[in-house]
Amino acid sequence: MAELSGRLLSLGEIKAVIDQYAAKIEAPSSTLPTYGHSEDFARPHIESDHGYHFVVVERGQELERRTTWLLDNLLYEVFSGVTHDIASRFAAQSPTPKMDFRRAMFEKQLELLARLEPRWRDQRAAEIADILRRHPFSDKS
Repeated sequence: MAELSGRLLSLGEIKAVIDQYAAKIEAPSSTLPTYGHSEDFARPHIESDHGYHFVVVERGQELERRTTWLLDNLLYEVFSGVTHDIASRFAAQSPTPKMDFRRAMFEKQLELLARLEPRWRDQRAAEIADILRRHPFSDKS
């Protein structure tokens, strides 16, 4: 998805785009960011001024701020987190004995991202491969 006429979108326009994507995967509103203000408790929020800012605040402390000028990068940040939340709940509801929890979680997350944007799925798959190189699955026999 490209910027509209090369300009940064307003918070209302960003919310509309995020809501469209969220509807495709039936994302609960509680997994989506807030706009222009923080609810704290590590729920991300979006700011937009001279760039797009993905911000996480917990207990009044800013833990994370990622800034980009590309809407696609912001959307990836949002939906990487949203799909992780959905996928981890999915994996927790149907655990497979002796199988590393992350197998089902990563599979579900990649499935959801593919429904949104195939390039996001590919980007996350590369990140997951890096995670697994450092921390391989630990299935129990």
